[in-house]
Amino acid sequence: MAVDCLPGVRLAISVSAPHKERQSLASINDLLSIINPQGQYMLSSTRIFLRTVTQRTYSVNRQLPLSSNKTRPLVASSSSFLRSSVYIRSQFRTVTMAPLTKWNRLVRYVSAKDGQIHFGEPIVSDEKADIDQLAREGQLNVKVLEGANFLQAEPTGAEDTVKTLLGPLTPNDVPVIRCTGLNYKTHILETGFDLPANPTLFIKPNQAVSDTNAAVPIPPLGQTHCDYEGELTIVIGKNAKNVSEADALDYVAGYVSGNDVSCRDWQMDKDKAGMMPQWSFSKSFDKYAPLGPCIVSTAVLGDAKGLRLQTLVNGEVRQDSNTSDLCFGVRKLVSFFSTGQTLQAGSLIMTGTPGGVAMGMKPPKFLQDGDEVVVDIEGIGKVRNVMKFE
Repeated sequence: MAVDCLPGVRLAISVSAPHKERQSLASINDLLSIINPQGQYMLSSTRIFLRTVTQRTYSVNRQLPLSSNKTRPLVASSSSFLRSSVYIRSQFRTVTMAPLTKWNRLVRYVSAKDGQIHFGEPIVSDEKADIDQLAREGQLNVKVLEGANFLQAEPTGAEDTVKTLLGPLTPNDVPVIRCTGLNYKTHILETGFDLPANPTLFIKPNQAVSDTNAAVPIPPLGQTHCDYEGELTIVIGKNAKNVSEADALDYVAGYVSGNDVSCRDWQMDKDKAGMMPQWSFSKSFDKYAPLGPCIVSTAVLGDAKGLRLQTLVNGEVRQDSNTSDLCFGVRKLVSFFSTGQTLQAGSLIMTGTPGGVAMGMKPPKFLQDGDEVVVDIEGIGKVRNVMKFE
């Protein structure tokens, strides 16, 4: 029986297992991923309902092939506790939505063939391939995508070579940017604050969206205390309101690397910001949210846990952390920010930055004219920009 295992589709599965193995099924998300006979596989965004003693929901992270028999043995050779086969009967049925996109990775670029701007899916043999570097060397080839916008982009069957890599989104694609303040646990604790009970929200306008490899214009009032913030950025794929944490990934198209460029004196100084710190004005100048190099779908990254995040200034590592240290992860942020309000398709959620910002260094090392900032997130890649003082 062929199974159409499209990324993001939920499947109901009947599981038969010896009693002692049922007790180990809570760890099955560390072991298994399902692939169909054509080799298209389900990743961590997939939820599998396991009918065991109690019905619970699990995510699958690792790939394991299935045989084509009616009763399919799952042999978990890497597991120390599943020593005999667990049998999953082929009782597959789709119970919810189809995937939000027809791509796993999306770039926006200037074509080397026709000089026009297109969407594309990078052709890479290694998921760790450096898309930014390939593009800079003129070696990035893509499968051409077409559609009214990035969410509707579909493969055309054509291939192309990237002349110039742009950011995957434009201001017109993004209704609004929601940002999360102080969301890395080690950073919160080292600043002397208690871990918050709920996320802190502030807003950046869509005109802050800009391209990777483009200069970020720094206005005169932002030049003395210019700072960087490397951030995992969530891309909402369809309108979401009052979404549960369990269903949150159903509304996420993917993730992109972002830099929440900031003007610290207008954020923190009382004579400029007022009696309370204010974040929106100090972070909302044009092009203060560069994004790149691509959007990577939840079919590849799931809930984006365990991704290394680094920020480099002129080659010097300033931030080095991991998304596992987020106080509020992707599911919580999507659920909380959608409470009573609609997250529009195309809107962004910047998830916060770890320690290592210029403001926190002793003495502070604020950005200067001509400084290059690179935010590199594992599984996504680099957004690279030079600060240009106006």
